[in-house]
Amino acid sequence: MRGERRINIFVGLFIIIIAVSGIVFLLFQLFDDPSADSGNKTALNTPAPTPVGEEQPQTSTPVISPTPAGEQPLTPDEEQTPTPVPEPKEHVPVKGLYLTTNTVGTPQRLQHYVDLANKTEINAYVIDIKDDNGIICYETNVPLAVKHGVWEKKYDVKEVLRLLHDNGIRAIGRIVCFSDPEMPLKEPDLSLKNPNGTVFKVPYYNSHLAWLDPSSKEAWQYLIDIAKEASELGFDEIQYDYVRFPETTNFKYDMSYLEREKSEYINDFMQESIDQLPGVIFSADIFGSICLQSKDAGGIGQTLETISEIFDYISPMIYPSHFANDSTTHYSGNGVGTNINGVLYPKPDFEPYNVIYNSLIITKSRLEKADLDIKVRPYLQGFTANTYLEEGYYMEYGVEQYRDQIKAVYDAGYSEWLFWNSRNTYVEEAFLPE
Repeated sequence: MRGERRINIFVGLFIIIIAVSGIVFLLFQLFDDPSADSGNKTALNTPAPTPVGEEQPQTSTPVISPTPAGEQPLTPDEEQTPTPVPEPKEHVPVKGLYLTTNTVGTPQRLQHYVDLANKTEINAYVIDIKDDNGIICYETNVPLAVKHGVWEKKYDVKEVLRLLHDNGIRAIGRIVCFSDPEMPLKEPDLSLKNPNGTVFKVPYYNSHLAWLDPSSKEAWQYLIDIAKEASELGFDEIQYDYVRFPETTNFKYDMSYLEREKSEYINDFMQESIDQLPGVIFSADIFGSICLQSKDAGGIGQTLETISEIFDYISPMIYPSHFANDSTTHYSGNGVGTNINGVLYPKPDFEPYNVIYNSLIITKSRLEKADLDIKVRPYLQGFTANTYLEEGYYMEYGVEQYRDQIKAVYDAGYSEWLFWNSRNTYVEEAFLPE
């Protein structure tokens, strides 16, 4: 009996030891399993902080976390933080000056005008791309220009554009279109002709005038190629000057082959420019007198209504000194003066505010009647006309005359303007500090 009891005791102890060991093992497994503590998920899923001085690794493609099982991805309407749509850039009205290639090609002078823009209301500059001499003013790859060498590095175009854009300044590239003393002589098939079939060429000061044929699609393409290259270089806008025929009141040339109105050729060229360069902003310079004349008085292929049908901007050159005065002894006079909006101005250069204001009022009225929504950005007179007006018909243009012209633009309901001075001797005190 004693032996059986002793065996039973040992068996019982053995069973107890095994049971206790099992309980201990189960308890150890329970506390060692991190998934058993649901209250610590946030801490466990938080990435370790990046040590100071180290950067997060960069990846070429974003890492996308899978949607947890049992959850549906959010639809766009359910997203709490949708990606914002960028707002279009606000249009800033242009307040600009024309700069010569000599100015932009001289670093010190260019920096002066950059500083002027940074200190005043000036925010744009007009720069020649193809100048009055028919020369492209920087290295070009336009085939016809390269073929005939009608280019010259007058400024470093990439550096100039970089400097202007770095300072928030708009770069408007001016292309003198059909007036061209070079290319018509090198490519006669693209030129206007005299009645006898020779290239139209007339003396002009110490040089000569010649003209690309505005009805020639090949001539169009040459100019459009220049505009395309300029826009690709980074010009913010292309401004076409001399986008017209020569005045028939001053020059005689063959027109017998023209099958349509001159204005139709001009408009087709403008439309072709837009078709080949969609998205590029185009403007056209026009005579200030066109704003006052209802017909194509000079036979140049422009009326206010026709030239305003295609482009984004027109820039009428409303220089008071360019309107006829009442002189009877000088070529600038007609013995009477100029009637603008019902008011006769015998000496227009003395009336900068009235000439600008009334010219623009007529312009606005005509455009509204024609239901044309083109923007008007006039060229204003930034010079004294003592070199071509006779004594008693011009006055010094200073701060007062500059501000009077600007005020006239605003009073007429427009907000943009450009000043022209071929010597770049502007009255800088006239521009408001910014």
